[in-house]
Amino acid sequence: MLQQRASLLSEIRCFFVHRGVLEVETPVLSSSANPDAAIDPMLSGFRPPGSHRSETLYLQTSPEFPMKRLLAAGSGSIFQICHAFRNGECGRLHNPEFTLLEWYRIDFDHFQLMDEVDALLMQLLPGCAAAQRLRYADLFLIHTGLDLFRATDAQLRERAEAAGVVIPGSAHTGWLIEMLFELCVGPWLQQQKGVIVYDYPAAQASLSQLSALDPGVAERFEYFFQGMELANGFHELADAAEQRRRFETENLKRQRAGQEQLPLDQHFLHALEDGLPECSGVALGVDRLLMLRCGVDYIGDVLTFAFDRA
Repeated sequence: MLQQRASLLSEIRCFFVHRGVLEVETPVLSSSANPDAAIDPMLSGFRPPGSHRSETLYLQTSPEFPMKRLLAAGSGSIFQICHAFRNGECGRLHNPEFTLLEWYRIDFDHFQLMDEVDALLMQLLPGCAAAQRLRYADLFLIHTGLDLFRATDAQLRERAEAAGVVIPGSAHTGWLIEMLFELCVGPWLQQQKGVIVYDYPAAQASLSQLSALDPGVAERFEYFFQGMELANGFHELADAAEQRRRFETENLKRQRAGQEQLPLDQHFLHALEDGLPECSGVALGVDRLLMLRCGVDYIGDVLTFAFDRA
């Protein structure tokens, strides 16, 4: 497995070198964190020399923010292979510490980046063909019978209850949509080798632009292989004010859920104010890719030492 991992990393690097994409390294520790309510960062303490008080630092959940600072500073297209950390994520497909491939392409929209993801995976996964590309709303309609943009909360709740979901009192429209997609579309995705789902609902935009043609959808995509989420890509949001608003909204969600509110990355926001070039970016799970390449079902089988033996 060590040999398999080394070979995979070498092939990834060759792919990007051949395309003129620069490999970079950025800090793993930061004084700020991504406030995404669905992700919990891991904390670390740092005591400056001569001080008796520790400062709270955060292990990166992704290298996205410092990489975008490099893009704003004129780096050109870049990629990075690094370790990322997420609290509370452990299981068949999750390890609290994992390896992430993240890259950004200047002057690419998300469709061009989909082409590149396809090219990479067809090179790295034996027998992998170009992925099917399907809109989120179309899959939602086919597998739930509901129009994503016209369904009422009552209809969403009724369909979720029919699927066996116990709906919490705090459930909102976005939660219902995500849960229905997972329960109703998920089993179909498990039967498919490669599927790119795109045009996500605007409520799931994260760090992506909204479509100029349809503000109800985000220019975001995810790549699934046999139901496993392998990559998450965006036509990157460059509006600093909108990004700050989204961060603040996520912190409010965290507060309502009883989670710690997180300090925003002001360096990143200032970089957006200075100007982020037109670009698209994607993060891909290297450990999951290695699982598929080696035909194993548990992420611990492709790690040098899984969390329970680290």
